[in-house]
Amino acid sequence: MGDWDDEPELAGYVPNEGVPRRRRRLLVVRVVVVLGILCLVLPQVVTMVSVATTTANEACAAWVRYEAPDATGSSASFELFGDGGLGWQCYSVGSFGGGKRVASLGLIPVSPTLSRVPAPVTEN
Repeated sequence: MGDWDDEPELAGYVPNEGVPRRRRRLLVVRVVVVLGILCLVLPQVVTMVSVATTTANEACAAWVRYEAPDATGSSASFELFGDGGLGWQCYSVGSFGGGKRVASLGLIPVSPTLSRVPAPVTEN
């Protein structure tokens, strides 16, 4: 029984015939897994960027209203090598002398807690 040549079921069997099919299947499984991971991670990244952008714009608008009330607008941008370092930078738009950097908002922008600016005293 130890002689495989006597077995009719094994006649013509080559052990490496299924390798291309196995490689193709392994490639398909890898692609499906990578796509699945991207589908899980990509919405979180998009949401995080959207929330950070909105928060930075709102915080920048508050900073500009506080620091440069004569400015016509504000602009927040994420910079790697800006004046304030890595993170969100706030710029005033349209104030006297052009735009200028108002504040560095950091990597994770938060709304500032600013004290109220007292109204100018007018003498009668």
